Amino acid sequence: MRILVQKFGGTSLSTERAREHVIRHIERELKQDYQLVIVVSAMGRNGDPYATDTLLSLIGAQNSTLPARERDLLLCCGEIISAVTLCGLLRERQIPAVVLTGGQAGIITDGQYGNARILEIKPERIQHHLDQQSLVIVAGFQGRSDSGELTTLGRGGSDTSATALGAALKAERVDIYTDVNGILTADPRIVENAKPLTNVSYAEICNMARQGAKVIHPRAVEIAQAASLPLRVRSTFSEDEGTLVTHLGPKTSGSAVNDRHVTGIAHVSGVTQISVTSKDNQSDLQLQVFQAMAIHRISVDFINVTPGAAVYTVFDDDAPKAVSVLQQSGFAPHTLSGCAKVSVIGGGMNGVPGIMARIVEALTEQDIQILQSADSNSTIWVLVRQQDMAGALRALHSKFSLHL
Repeated sequence: MRILVQKFGGTSLSTERAREHVIRHIERELKQDYQLVIVVSAMGRNGDPYATDTLLSLIGAQNSTLPARERDLLLCCGEIISAVTLCGLLRERQIPAVVLTGGQAGIITDGQYGNARILEIKPERIQHHLDQQSLVIVAGFQGRSDSGELTTLGRGGSDTSATALGAALKAERVDIYTDVNGILTADPRIVENAKPLTNVSYAEICNMARQGAKVIHPRAVEIAQAASLPLRVRSTFSEDEGTLVTHLGPKTSGSAVNDRHVTGIAHVSGVTQISVTSKDNQSDLQLQVFQAMAIHRISVDFINVTPGAAVYTVFDDDAPKAVSVLQQSGFAPHTLSGCAKVSVIGGGMNGVPGIMARIVEALTEQDIQILQSADSNSTIWVLVRQQDMAGALRALHSKFSLHL
């Protein structure tokens, strides 16, 4: 029989009405003769009783003195509550279901509490229950170390759980259910005419996720890509099929591939630009600057270097520490806080003339200053002031006709 993995996020399980939608999706796939593995997140978002952030608030959030091991024990509870609640609802409808923790499901991780990496999947126990004609509900976001300790996988961990299990079980597909109707060309809260995408490639959605789109975690996409495992991102609250993620991406009629130059626009807000300039033609300026950031575990991004300078960004929260570290090293950094990184992402930009010209044109028409830029094979980034971010997203979305 065909195996399908369904992953339901926190908003999909947060209310009685939402859980009824979840059950309808499950019943529909059972009628299609799928063997189902359901991966669940903790219910709701911050403020809801069993959401991950709510559980963190019980121990003082990130400032807690609780050891990392015990913190993971607490955080594992949210997904287990979701799994057991869903199991009860399914059994009320005479649908056989069993709950497994991440460790019981065979997710084996390293011992890095709070951000564990999956080392291997041992799916034999899941397969046994499937062979017994039972639906299997797995608590996402968690696993078990070789020494038997409960571990959590970090943000987006339930997406990672779902795709890792799908790959190990050789599933036909993994369906990621969220509160939006698939993957859109931009954030619909900012760009009102953002359009759902029918098909995208692994590379396109991975880049969109890394550049700020929060629909799916990039690590989950990487696992799916390595296994050639199709993903579908769809809404819990709709029967629409959402967005299919495969190697090929967008298609036209027949088997022809539409080489779409720009797929979408993403953004990351709350960043500070730091510029460091050499006063005495210091040859190792870049080495000293970036070693200092690495030693103090400050994440850097958007890096431009010249023989006598280094320009890069850090998150606003890290900026005071970064400046202090640089000053202690004898530098006089210049900073510009309150910036945003806007990314133009596509699978067919490499070697295509005029993409950057259209970006500059779109922003110039709106009197938006580009503070910094960089590019890769599939992405062009521009740094703008935070107050210009929404205008930049709308202008670029319109310039590349992504609403059509």
